[in-house]
Amino acid sequence: MLGEPEYNISELFAQLGLDSSDEAIAHFIENNQLAKEEKLTEASIWNDNQRMFLQEEWEKDAAWVEVIDELNVRLHPQA
Repeated sequence: MLGEPEYNISELFAQLGLDSSDEAIAHFIENNQLAKEEKLTEASIWNDNQRMFLQEEWEKDAAWVEVIDELNVRLHPQA
């Protein structure tokens, strides 16, 4: 029986049009840390399409929401 597909951080980066290799993801996260009060979807690191995708998926609590939350946590390590 097939359930909902499970998404991961690599697939999220690919969906966002970013390099989805482990090294590129680690580099992106290391070099784009967000301030504690900065919202993921309002960060200047995204273009309009990326921002819209993240916001829409988050708001509809879609299949991507767990991975987006993981990215949010990784970009806010001091929070």
